[in-house]
Parts: sequence; structure tokens; C-alpha cells
Amino acid sequence: MTDARLRRGRGSLTVSFFVQGVTFALLVTRIPAIQDRYGISDGLLPAFLAAVPVLAGVSSVVTEKVAARVGPAAVLRWAQPLVLLALLAVGAGAELWVAAVALGVFGLAVGALDASMNMLGVSLQRAYGRSIMLGFHASYSLGGIAGASLAWAGAHWHLPLFVSYLPVVVVLLPVAFVGSRWYVDGGGEPDAATGAGEQAGSQGVVFRLLLPLCLVMTFAYIGDSTVSNWSAKYLQDVLHSSEELATVPYNAYMVTTLLGRTVGDFGVRRFGAVVVARAGAVLAALGFAVVAAAQGPWVGMAGFTVLGLGLSVVVPQTFAAAGRLFPGASDAAVARLNVFNYVGFLVGSPLVGALGDAWSYRGAMLVPMVLVLVTVVYATSFGAPKARYGGGHEQPRTVDVG
Repeated sequence: MTDARLRRGRGSLTVSFFVQGVTFALLVTRIPAIQDRYGISDGLLPAFLAAVPVLAGVSSVVTEKVAARVGPAAVLRWAQPLVLLALLAVGAGAELWVAAVALGVFGLAVGALDASMNMLGVSLQRAYGRSIMLGFHASYSLGGIAGASLAWAGAHWHLPLFVSYLPVVVVLLPVAFVGSRWYVDGGGEPDAATGAGEQAGSQGVVFRLLLPLCLVMTFAYIGDSTVSNWSAKYLQDVLHSSEELATVPYNAYMVTTLLGRTVGDFGVRRFGAVVVARAGAVLAALGFAVVAAAQGPWVGMAGFTVLGLGLSVVVPQTFAAAGRLFPGASDAAVARLNVFNYVGFLVGSPLVGALGDAWSYRGAMLVPMVLVLVTVVYATSFGAPKARYGGGHEQPRTVDVG
């Protein structure tokens, strides 16, 4: 495989991650507007929101089978436009059934998209022979910041959802579709792995070996959903900030997530995946501890900022670790692991809310703190401690292709 082809594949996949970051942020940050547009009651809203990750999880499992037949590049080529069109449909309808169908299609398409994007990222990282996975997720974070900013502008100017979404879809749809011409499945022969991972890679995915990574993924997304769903309420209700100041922690979290992912690949190359994963988990736990102990809003914001740096590296490295653990079945491993992204998203917000109501929101913040520390225990699943690309994947013969 030529260096130029790998560079084009890496660039096109980076664009795909960015587009998905914009798209997802435009949906989740306008939930109140969607609720108002369709007259969705507060009691019915959780069912609508839960349906999206549930359908995405089902789709991720199906994607494993489809990608085995047609390849993850083909899945991503058609899933991404479908996600964008589903977003536009959410903004275009007026009847409740339209919202249900559009969100259902969005969930199914986004499951296929998330799984196939990370499949391609893992295989490209293998082809490069060095850590590049965090860079893809940094692009997603940048897209999330851009999407959230566009959503703020739409809300600020009181634009209808369709008017807010249409220009974004008109620009990003052709970009994503044209860029898909250069997707590259790094493929190739599996790299050398060690012990049980090598044996499992040749025989398929053994869930017992994948389970530690599934737990890490679930707990990371419990932490992430805690920030996205509860940071504003926590600052305003517990730390008595103003309404305007309460919007800042999530933005700070997103910015430091972008920063952590931008430099994270260099950390993996220098110190190894295990060290980076453990450091990220410890930083995330420290952030939750600061938030729980904070006596004022600025200290609370500092905690959420540290959280972003810590959690930023965990999810991308978990996907990469699955590819290293099962070098002969990385697509299947990524698809199955991706399901636990949605499990964490589904569990996190209700868990913190229930604990906050029954106990206290300060105490509730200690639960994700403990859960993310599980990564420290299971970090050996991320590769050999001294490996810069885990499990012997840092190959001296590999040419630096960009």
C-alpha cells in the first residue's frame, strides 16, 4: 500500500470524524427545540432519547456482519449521508411520528457509522505502525465544538430547526460523500501479538478477553454522559452559579478533550498505551473528585476541565486496544466493543440523576470517579506496558507516511 494512499485515507477519515462530531452535536444540543417543535412531553422524552442509543447498539452488531461482506469503507460511505439526512428530517417534520421515524433512522445509521469509522481507524493505525487513533477522535471533538457553536447561533437567532440544519447538511453531505472515495481499509496481515491475544485473533473474538475493554468503554461513557447531562445543573443548583456560567463547563470539557486527543498520540508513541490509559483514568478520577469537593463554581469548572483531559484518551485507546488484542478479527472486536459506548450513554445519565435525587449530587459524582478508576486495573489490556503502539505493533520497517 503506497504512502500517498494511506495519507489520503487518513485525511478522508479525519474529515468523516469531523462531520460526525458536527452532526451529533447539532442533534443533542437542540433537544429542547426538538421537544418544543413536536410537542414531546417530559415523560415521553426519555423514551425518544433512549431509543437512539438502543437502535445504534443493534446497528453496531449488524454492522459486524455487513462489514465482513462488503468492508467497513462501504458501510461508512453510505451511513454518513444517511445520518445527515436523518438530522435534516428531524428538523423538517411537524408530526410526532416523523420525529420517531427520523430519530430511529438516525440511531440505526449512527451505530453503523460509529462502528465502521473506528474499524477503519484501527486498521489504518495498524498500517501506519504507530498511534494515530487519537487524532481521529480529536477531529470528532473539533466537530463537536463547531456543531455546538452552530447550535448556539441557531438558538440565539431563534432559527427554525430546518433552517438551522439545512446549510450544514448542504455543505457537509457532498464533502462526506466525495471524501469517501479515498477511504482506506488498512487491512494487511495481522501484526505480531502476544499470548492469548494472538491465538484469539486467529480464531475470532473471544468475549472473555474483550470484556475488560467493554467495561472500560462503558465506564468512560458513563463519565462522559455525566458531564454532558449534569455539568450545567450541578454548577447552577449545587455550586450556585449563574445560568450563563453554568453553560461554560461543558464547553471547557470539550476544549480540553480536543487538546488531550491532539497530543495524545505523541504520548502513546513516547510512553505507551498502558501509561497513557492509566494517566487518563487517574486524571479523570481527580477531576470528578475536584467537582465533588468544590465549594464554588470556578473550582467546579476546573474539575470538569481536568476531566476532559483525562477522559479524552480513554475511548480512542480502547478501540485501538481491541484491534491489537484481536489482530485477525479487529473489525468484529470494534463492532462489539462499540455497543458498550451506547450502554454507558444509556446508564450514565439516569444513574447520576437517581443518585442525586436519592442521596446528593456531590455524592453522585463519586460514582463515575470510582468507575473510571477501573481503567487503571484493566490497563494491561491496552498492550505491553513498554510498547509505544502496544503488543509489538511499533514496527521499525514502517515508513512514516504523514
